[in-house]
Amino acid sequence: MVHLLLAIIYIAFISLGLPDSLLGAAWPVMHEDLGAPLSYAGIISMIIAFGTVVSSLQSDRLTLWLGTGKVTAISVAMTATALLGFSASSEFWMLCLWAIPYGLGAGGVDAALNNYVALHYRSWHMSWLHCMWGVGAATGPYIMGMALEMGKGWPAGYHIISSR
Repeated sequence: MVHLLLAIIYIAFISLGLPDSLLGAAWPVMHEDLGAPLSYAGIISMIIAFGTVVSSLQSDRLTLWLGTGKVTAISVAMTATALLGFSASSEFWMLCLWAIPYGLGAGGVDAALNNYVALHYRSWHMSWLHCMWGVGAATGPYIMGMALEMGKGWPAGYHIISSR
């Protein structure tokens, strides 16, 4: 049972990494579709980063109150919903709005699972945990590239990732 839980946590970290590099892969097409300047990708990135920091700082309180499982489930749901929102966005301001739950959810999952692994497993599992994040971060742009190459567009790339 312990190994199954660790496998699920590793899979969760792959899923956490999947969307983290999507904006960079998709923005050259997105900014043209949205009529936004190329530099506006930084605004979205900063909103996501701010949400991640806020939720990471509040993670201890939330984890003590709700438990790691509930914090993870809520955070994953927030992130998936935000990515689905990204896929449905037709204006830059919509992306900014969806970036808030995206950052909050991603930071919640990251902090809660990092803490859980640090407390319950040997230290080398933390290295493997972040290796799994890297697998997701490397795979996300590939999935986006496939969606763009197949003519589905960037919304399809975000939609595919939101369902993972």
